[in-house]
Amino acid sequence: MPTKKYKPVSPGSRFRVGNTFTEVTESKPEKSLLAPIKKSGGRNNQGKMTVRHRGGGHKRRYRIIDFKRDKEGTATVKTIEYDPNRTAYIALVEYGDGEKRYILAPDGLQVGAEIASGKGVAPEVGNTMYLSEIPLGSQIHAIEMQPNRGAALVRSAGTSATLMGKEERYAVVKLPSGEVRRILLTCKATIGTCSNPDHGLQVSGKAGRTRWLGRRPRVRGVAMNPVDHPMGGGEGRASGGHPRSRTGIMAKGQKTRNKKKHSTKLIISKRKSKKK
Repeated sequence: MPTKKYKPVSPGSRFRVGNTFTEVTESKPEKSLLAPIKKSGGRNNQGKMTVRHRGGGHKRRYRIIDFKRDKEGTATVKTIEYDPNRTAYIALVEYGDGEKRYILAPDGLQVGAEIASGKGVAPEVGNTMYLSEIPLGSQIHAIEMQPNRGAALVRSAGTSATLMGKEERYAVVKLPSGEVRRILLTCKATIGTCSNPDHGLQVSGKAGRTRWLGRRPRVRGVAMNPVDHPMGGGEGRASGGHPRSRTGIMAKGQKTRNKKKHSTKLIISKRKSKKK
C-alpha cells in the first residue's frame, strides 16, 4: 500500500503523509455485520477517570470480525474495506450458502479470490489452517493462543510471524517482536502477512488528527509540579531525574511481566531488547 505526501497548502498538510487506499474497493460497510460502540472516555463504572488522555473522537461503528474462522468450506472475497477500529484492512467474504463475514485481509488478497479454512486446506494466502498442517518457514498471522478461542496474536497492519518448527504437541513460532514461543498445534493461523504494510509510514501532520482518533493532549511529567509527578519540579528546566510514570513505575529497564505467569514456560526466547 503506497503512501502519498500532501502539498503544503496549510500548516497541517505541510508534513502530512497519508494513505492512498488503493487496495480498498468499498467505502460503505455491510450493515448486517455492524455493531454500536460505547465510548467510556477513560472512565470506569463509577465515573472515575482510570485512563488519561482519552476522550472525544469521531463516532465509529464496530465491524464484527470472524477471528475464529470456524466455518469450513470456500468463500469468495467480495470487498476490501477500511476499518476505523484497527490498522489492518478487512475483507468481506461470502460463503456458498449466502452467509457473509468479515475477516482480517492479508496483504495481496484480491476481490474474487477464494479462501477456505479447516483441515486439508492448501497453504495459500488467506486460508486458515491448523498449525500442525502449515509448512515450516511459512509467514502467518491471526494466530490463536488457545484452540477455538479466536485469533489473538499478529493482527496489526503489516505484521507476520514465522513458523520455525514443531515439537511434540507444540509449534515453535517467531513473533514480530522477536519472541520465540510454543503454541499448541491444534491452534489455527492464517497464511500470509497482514494488509496495509505502510501504515507506520503515515504522518498525521497536525494535533487535530490525533483528536479525531479520540486521543487528548498529554502533558510531560517534567513540566508538572512535584505534587503531580515524580519528575516534576526543580529550578529552571530540570531534566526530571530517572524516567518514570506518574505512579512511579520506571519507564526504562524495569521488568513488568509477572514472574508467575503460566505462559512463561512456553516462551523459548524473549523479545528483542531495545538496549544497546
